Amino acid sequence: MKCEVNQTQVTQVRLLGFHGLAKFKALLFIVVLLAYLIILGGNLLIIILVTTFDHLKLPMFFFLKHLATADVLLTTSVVPMMLDIIFIEEGRLSFVGCITQLYAFGISGFLQCLLIAVMSYDRYLAVCKPLHYASLMNPRVCLQLVLGSWFLVTLVTSYEIMVLVQLSFCGINYIDHFFCDFGPVVELSTSDTSSLMLQDFVISIFMIFCPFTFIIITYVYIFFIILKISSAHGRRKAFSTCSSHLTTVCVYYGTLITVYMVPGDESTASMNKYRSLLYTVVTPLMNPIIYSLRNQEIKKALYKFVIKLKKDHFKI
Repeated sequence: MKCEVNQTQVTQVRLLGFHGLAKFKALLFIVVLLAYLIILGGNLLIIILVTTFDHLKLPMFFFLKHLATADVLLTTSVVPMMLDIIFIEEGRLSFVGCITQLYAFGISGFLQCLLIAVMSYDRYLAVCKPLHYASLMNPRVCLQLVLGSWFLVTLVTSYEIMVLVQLSFCGINYIDHFFCDFGPVVELSTSDTSSLMLQDFVISIFMIFCPFTFIIITYVYIFFIILKISSAHGRRKAFSTCSSHLTTVCVYYGTLITVYMVPGDESTASMNKYRSLLYTVVTPLMNPIIYSLRNQEIKKALYKFVIKLKKDHFKI
């Protein structure tokens, strides 16, 4: 939609970032940079290990590889710009660049929700239907679940972005945030956004709340099955197969609840900018740590990978 004669079309978006933290910008820059390097290194290492080693050619690790890919996409769409904003204390993006960032962020965020739900289904089959696990979760089914997740999130996010860009953006062009999140971008619009916000609410229920409900249901079944195991060793072994994923669920949905379900007011709206650091930096940072520390197969693959690198180095 076009702007009125006395209004200016928004072609560039200013991101105000972390104004008020100028005294700490050097420390914040170093912390975020180190976190980003660890996120890239840790998640790319998981992708390489799962792709390289045969004993990791299992459904759980196949899904983990795609979760790591989503983590890399999410942080790379946000953190490099965030570092620039911290350094110069304000960021500028073209409007198209802002929408592109929002698009990449939306796809990766929704994809994480679906992949974590798919991983909970995998753990449910492994614990509750072990005799049929290999046939129910075969490579073809795994590929279909992952491709279906990618297709669904791309379709839903594309639709929401297409509706968003039909709105008018005139006059005010600054966002009190460090990236183009959905809420702050919608607030820039001078059009009636009530229909879009309702659609976003429905999409959020479908893409976030429904997978979370599914995860809770699967773990209720898992816990009941574990409680029926007679030996303590058997219960520990069964629970250990789910512990890494359950930790990921708690970290991911804990951050989402902290940001989006806390009662809102003006101070909360401002604080959400800082809380957003939880799911843009902390969660992607935690996933490789969780799986590398708690999973013996990943540890074994990492050990073999280091030995191989050493051998290749000495050959040179």
